[in-house]
Amino acid sequence: MKLNERSVAHYATCDSPADHTGFLCKRVERHHHTTSYQRRWFVLKGNLLFYFEERESRDPLGLIVLEGCTVELCEAAEEFAFAIRFDGAGAKAYVLVADCQTAMEAWVKALSRASFDYMRLVVKELEKQLEEARKNLVVSHKFPKKSSSGRKRHLSNPTMVPVPEHPVIMENGYATWGDSYSLVGGVSFDHDGGYIKPPPLPPRRRLAGSNVSGVLTAGLASTVQESPVSPETACFSKLHDWYGQEIADVRREWLESQKRVEM
Repeated sequence: MKLNERSVAHYATCDSPADHTGFLCKRVERHHHTTSYQRRWFVLKGNLLFYFEERESRDPLGLIVLEGCTVELCEAAEEFAFAIRFDGAGAKAYVLVADCQTAMEAWVKALSRASFDYMRLVVKELEKQLEEARKNLVVSHKFPKKSSSGRKRHLSNPTMVPVPEHPVIMENGYATWGDSYSLVGGVSFDHDGGYIKPPPLPPRRRLAGSNVSGVLTAGLASTVQESPVSPETACFSKLHDWYGQEIADVRREWLESQKRVEM
């Protein structure tokens, strides 16, 4: 492969982001089969591995094109050593040594993913996943899943009345239904769907206009009647109207007293 040295040197030192950088010791074969190591600053950009004499150097000492090669651990006297080997008889192998186990694993991982062969495999796998996702989308449009109504039914409820998610809370000034009860159609059920008795009636309140003996005023006494609420007729509307009569009478008397004061 013929490369333009100026263009390659500019690419090695330009501001484009590097995929991996760090110091490695590069093995050098010398005469008489002696071996030595040189500490160099390596920069990986795409499938090009540059190495410099120092970290601040602007001119790379060499370049390794990571195509048609394998990156593997190798046996060496030095610890944390790995090799870049190329296919073909007589091809040169580059033996590099990292400073620690973590750095060695990071370099092997980065160099193994740097070649275009690896990227080609990744693209094929992504295309396969995309095609499967498209097929699943077409199938889901042809056979949409039936959506549930979202209403819960209790098997122990013989009338199969849908129970709301949040029970109705009655706040009439006297009593409040707890969270463990639900009021449906005028009949109260617990969370298991069983019938329960309504809460006990609160004591009647005396008005300010009542006498010492506890006898209600004549106007209010005429409206006093038996409570319509019983285990057989648990109806909130009747209970509301029954207590509302007392409130209406109290309000009427208060308005009359205000008129008398103004006069």
